[in-house]
Amino acid sequence: MKKILLTLTLCLLAQWGVAQAPKWVEKAKRAVFSVVTYDREDKILNTGNGFFVTEDGIALSDYSLFKGAQRAVVINSEGVQMPVEAVMGADDMYDVVKFRVGISGKKVPALTLATASPAVNTEVCLLPYSTQKDRSYTAGKVKEAAKIAEKYFYYTLDMHLKDKMVSCPVMTADGQVFGLAQKSSGQDTATVCYAIDANFAMAQNISALSYGDMALKGIGIKKALPDTEEQALVFLYMASSQLAPEKYMEVLNDFISLYPNSADGYLRRASQQLYLSVDEASMDKVAADMDKALEVAQKKDDAYFNRAKMIYNYQLGKPEKVYKDWTLDKALEEIRKAIAIEELPVYVQQEGDILFAKQDYPAAYASYDKVNKSNLASAATFFSAAKTKEMMQAPAEEVLALMDSCMVRFTEPYTEAAAPYLLERAQARMNAGQARSAMLDYDAYFKAVNGNVNDLFYYYREQAALKAKQYQRALDDLAKAIELNPKDLTYRAELAVVNIRVGRNEDALNVLKAALEVDPKYAEAYRLMGIAQIQMKQKSEACASFAKAKELGDTNVDALIEKHCK
Repeated sequence: MKKILLTLTLCLLAQWGVAQAPKWVEKAKRAVFSVVTYDREDKILNTGNGFFVTEDGIALSDYSLFKGAQRAVVINSEGVQMPVEAVMGADDMYDVVKFRVGISGKKVPALTLATASPAVNTEVCLLPYSTQKDRSYTAGKVKEAAKIAEKYFYYTLDMHLKDKMVSCPVMTADGQVFGLAQKSSGQDTATVCYAIDANFAMAQNISALSYGDMALKGIGIKKALPDTEEQALVFLYMASSQLAPEKYMEVLNDFISLYPNSADGYLRRASQQLYLSVDEASMDKVAADMDKALEVAQKKDDAYFNRAKMIYNYQLGKPEKVYKDWTLDKALEEIRKAIAIEELPVYVQQEGDILFAKQDYPAAYASYDKVNKSNLASAATFFSAAKTKEMMQAPAEEVLALMDSCMVRFTEPYTEAAAPYLLERAQARMNAGQARSAMLDYDAYFKAVNGNVNDLFYYYREQAALKAKQYQRALDDLAKAIELNPKDLTYRAELAVVNIRVGRNEDALNVLKAALEVDPKYAEAYRLMGIAQIQMKQKSEACASFAKAKELGDTNVDALIEKHCK
C-alpha cells in the first residue's frame, strides 16, 4: 500500500512540475537542436546538442563536439536537417564554439541572451533537446558564480545532468539563456553540474590573425570572416598560405558576398582563378572579376595597376596559348592608364618591369631612373636599373655605380637580406676589373649567410682570387668546391690551371689524373696534362697527351700541337 501511494505521489509531483512550467518553455525548446559532426572520411565523429541565439542561424555548442570535424549538421525539434556553414569562434579551454547554420527558412526560433547574471540560489532550468511538444525541463539552482575573463561567469549548479544534456541551454526564470550546460568533473555528479556563460560563448569571434589560433585549427569546417572589411582582408592574406586552393576560393566567395563593393575581393579571386585556370572558360572568370574590380573600385588607378600586374605576371608564366589580348602591350596600356590618373612611383616601377620584359631597355631604364629619384627608391629599384644598364651593354662602371647605390641602402654588418645584392655587385666589380673589391663582396656574402654556401660560390670567389693574384686563396676555394661537388670536372680543370700558373706542375698532373678517373674521356684533362708536361720539359709525354686530347675531340689543342709537336 505504501509503495502504491509513493508511486502516486511521484506521478502527481511530475504532473505538477509540467503544469507549473512557464509558458515560454515549449516555444524556447524549439531553439534547441541536435548536432552531428563528421570526420575526414565522412563518418560520424560525435553527436551532441546546441541552440540558436539569433533568428538568422547563429548558434552555440561545445568545442569538444566539433574538434576534428570536417563538416557538421544540426537537426531541429521538427527533424529538419541543416548544415553548419562556418565556425565563428571557439575556445577550447572553456569548451565553447560559436557557428553559423545554413537555415532552411527565413528564420529559426532563437533564445534571448540574458542581460544579467543570475544570483546565487536563483532558480534556473535546463531545456533538453526534444522532438516532442511539451514543457518538460530539468530544474535547479545557481550554487556558485565564479568570474572569468573579467566580465563573464562560470556557474556551479544544483542540478542533475545527464550525458545527453551537455551544451543544452540553462535558462533564467523569465526565459533568458545564461549558460551552456557542461559535464560534471567532480564526484557529486548526481546533484552538481556546471555551465559556462552563454555571453562568453557568444563573444568568441574570428579576428584577422585567427588562422594561427590552435583551437580553430582543430576544426576542419570553414571559418567565418571577421566583422570588418579591413580585418577580413588580413584574414584572407593569412588564409591564402594555409588553405588548399579550393578551400581558399570558398573563403574568397564568402568575402565577396559580404563585401560586394570591395575591389580587393574581386582582384584576389581573379588572382586565385588565374592560378587554378585550365582553359579559356576559367580565364573568362578571371577577366570578369578584373572588370568587376575596376567597376567598383573607388581608386581607379589602383585597379588599373592591379590589372597590369596580373597580365604581366600571366605573361611571365609564358603561356602556350595567350588568352585574348593578354599581352605585354595590354599590360603596358593598363599601367599607363593608372599613371595618367596619378603618377605614383610604384606604378612607374611596374611600367619599367613591363618594358624590361618587352626588351625595351632604354625605356625601362627611364622608368627605373624616375623611381630612383623618388621616395620609393630602394636596393631593389637600383638593382633593376643596374640590370637594365647591363642589358643595354653600358660601360661596366655605370652598372657598378648603380650597384653601389643599391648597397648603400644596407648597413654593415650585412644581413641575409643584402646577400643577393652582394653577389651581384661582386660580379659587377669583376666586370669593371676590380677583382680585389669583388673578393671583399664575396667574403661579406659568406658572413651574411653564416657560411651556408654551395660549390658555385667557391668557384666564383676563386675566379676573383685568381684575377687578384691571390693564388693560395684560389687553390683553397677550388679544393672546397671539389669537396662539395666532386663530380664537376670543371673545378678539377680549374684547379690544375691554377697549379700550373704557380709552377706546381706535379700537383696539376695529380689533379688531372684524378679527373680522368672520374671520366676517362675528359679531353680537356689531356690537354692540360700536356701543358704541365711541357713546363716540366717532358715533350714526348706532352705530345702524347695533346694527341689524346685531339682524339677525344678537343679542338683547342691544335695550336699546341703545331707549336710543340712538329
